[in-house]
Amino acid sequence: MRQVPVNHATKTMTIHDFKRKKEQHTKITMLTCYDYPSARMIAESPIDCVLVGDSVAMAVHGHASTIMATMDMMVLHTEAVVRGIGPQFIISDLPFLCHRVSDVDTVQNVRKLLQAGAHAIKIEGADPHACQTIATLVTNGIPIMGHIGLTPQSVHQLGGYKIQGKEEEQAQQLLQQAQALEAAGCFAVVIECVPKHVAGTITKALKIPTIGIGASVETDGQVLVWHDMLGLQTEFKPRFLKQFANGKDVLMAGIHKYADQVQHAQFPTPEHAY
Repeated sequence: MRQVPVNHATKTMTIHDFKRKKEQHTKITMLTCYDYPSARMIAESPIDCVLVGDSVAMAVHGHASTIMATMDMMVLHTEAVVRGIGPQFIISDLPFLCHRVSDVDTVQNVRKLLQAGAHAIKIEGADPHACQTIATLVTNGIPIMGHIGLTPQSVHQLGGYKIQGKEEEQAQQLLQQAQALEAAGCFAVVIECVPKHVAGTITKALKIPTIGIGASVETDGQVLVWHDMLGLQTEFKPRFLKQFANGKDVLMAGIHKYADQVQHAQFPTPEHAY
């Protein structure tokens, strides 16, 4: 039985709360989360929801892209987050190509993440096949969050991690994709790395909320990667990233202090010994 720490929130957010927040012009706060200790901290925060993102392949496992995320990896990390989280709403990413199989296999992949404890699933892309798959899943009672703009699982097709929607034709395509995802039954859509005016146009056109990452303040909410937001890594510094803490500096100072005290026989002291 998982432990639920005291939390600022009073109840778990639902998909209906996403729409309510948009209607009330209340911003949605979302963070990625991949492990139990991080989930325990988020459980005591006012964060609305967490994304167990396939970015775990890069942020935790050291791969060069999210393409390397697997179902086993996503299930493992979803289970870890569920054990530590409080009333936050949990969304898990369906990894690379796991919705490009038969409907039966797609449902089985989604089932694994839901049985791991996720409340909803995020699927990248808005082509006709993806929208049909999403519609089928929604019909079967599965909440789906869409994802357009820079879709990391398609990084090779996109020619790298580039801003999407800079040209008018691209911007119109993104709007059409967002509307197609809404029509397919998505309860929210992530918009990644698009110009401010494009994000604003899409957000105003949809009845469902948009969650931005590199999409300006014009979206209905924001999501950042845990390690980036806390400054736990300093190599990756896209323009949209703001580090809200100097996590790496704090941790490195602690590590150096520990090593120094061990080397000089200053730790452990009698108070730390039996």
